[in-house]
Amino acid sequence: SQGKFNATSYDVMTIVIISLQTFAGMWINGFMASVLCIACLKKKSFNSNEKILLFLGCCRFCYLSITWVYSFLSILYPWCLYVHPIPQLLSAIQSFLNFSNLWVSACLCVFYCIKIANFRHIIFIYLKGKIDRIVPWLLLGSAFFSLVISILVYNIIDEAHSNNSNSTGQGNFWKLNIKMDEHFFPLFFLSGTGFAIAFMAVIFSALLLLFSLWRHKCRMQTNSGKNLSMDAHVKAMKSILSFSFIYSVNFACLILTLIYATKKANLMVFLILVLQYAFPSVHSLILIFSNHKLEKTLRRTLSCGKCKVCMR
Repeated sequence: SQGKFNATSYDVMTIVIISLQTFAGMWINGFMASVLCIACLKKKSFNSNEKILLFLGCCRFCYLSITWVYSFLSILYPWCLYVHPIPQLLSAIQSFLNFSNLWVSACLCVFYCIKIANFRHIIFIYLKGKIDRIVPWLLLGSAFFSLVISILVYNIIDEAHSNNSNSTGQGNFWKLNIKMDEHFFPLFFLSGTGFAIAFMAVIFSALLLLFSLWRHKCRMQTNSGKNLSMDAHVKAMKSILSFSFIYSVNFACLILTLIYATKKANLMVFLILVLQYAFPSVHSLILIFSNHKLEKTLRRTLSCGKCKVCMR
C-alpha cells in the first residue's frame, strides 16, 4: 500500500504540521499587519503599497485561522461538518478569504509592475499617474468578487447537503455520500477560472516588469559605465521572480486540490496541503524582506527576543 498512511498516524502528522505552519504564518502576517497599523497611526496616512500589504496581511491571518479550524474539525471531529450550517459557513468564509488572498496578491504584482516598469505607451502612462487612485478600487473589486464566489459556494454546498439529506433521511448526516461530479462541478469550474485569471495577471505583470527592468539595466550599462547603482533593480527582479515561482507552485496546488478533492487521505493530498499552507507564510516573508521598514523592524524584534532568551 505505497502512498498510504495509517489513519491514526496520518491524522496526527497532518494536524501537527498544519498547526505549526498555521501559527508560523499567523505570526508572520500578524506582525506585518501590526507594524503597518502602528506606522499608520504615527504618520496618519497610508500609501498604496501599505494599503495592499495591510489588506493582504489581515486577509492571510484570517484565512490561516479559519482553514486551521476547518482542517481541525474535518480530521478530529468530522461529524461537526454535517451539522447545518457549519460546513456551508466554513466553506464560504474560507473561499472568501482564499480568493481575497489570491486576488490581492495579483493586485500587488500589478501595482509593482505599473509603479516600477517604464513603458511609453499612453495607457501605461495613464495608469502610472492614476495608480494610487486605482488601488482602493482594486481592493474593493477583489473583495466584491470574493464575496460573490463565497455566496455561490454557500448555495452550492447547501443544495448538495439538502439533496443528500432528503435522499438518505433525517438524522443520518454522517452517512451522506455526496456525488462530487454532480453537485460540485460548477464550483470547481468557477474556482479554477478564478485561480487561472489571477495566475495570468501575476505572470503577465511579472514578465512585463522583468522585461522593463532588463531593458533599463542594459540602458544603464551603456550610459553609466561603472556607476550603475543596480542594487535596487536586482532586488526587485529577485522579489518578482521568487513571487512568480511560489505563486506558480500555489496555483498548481490549487488545481491539484480540485483533481484530488474526491480522493481519500494519501501522500499526494498531504503534500498539496503542506504546500498550500506554506504559501501565505513564505510569500509574506518575501514581502517583509523586500520592504526596508518591515525588514528592519523584524530584525530588531527577533534580536530583542533572542536577547531575552539568552538572559534567562
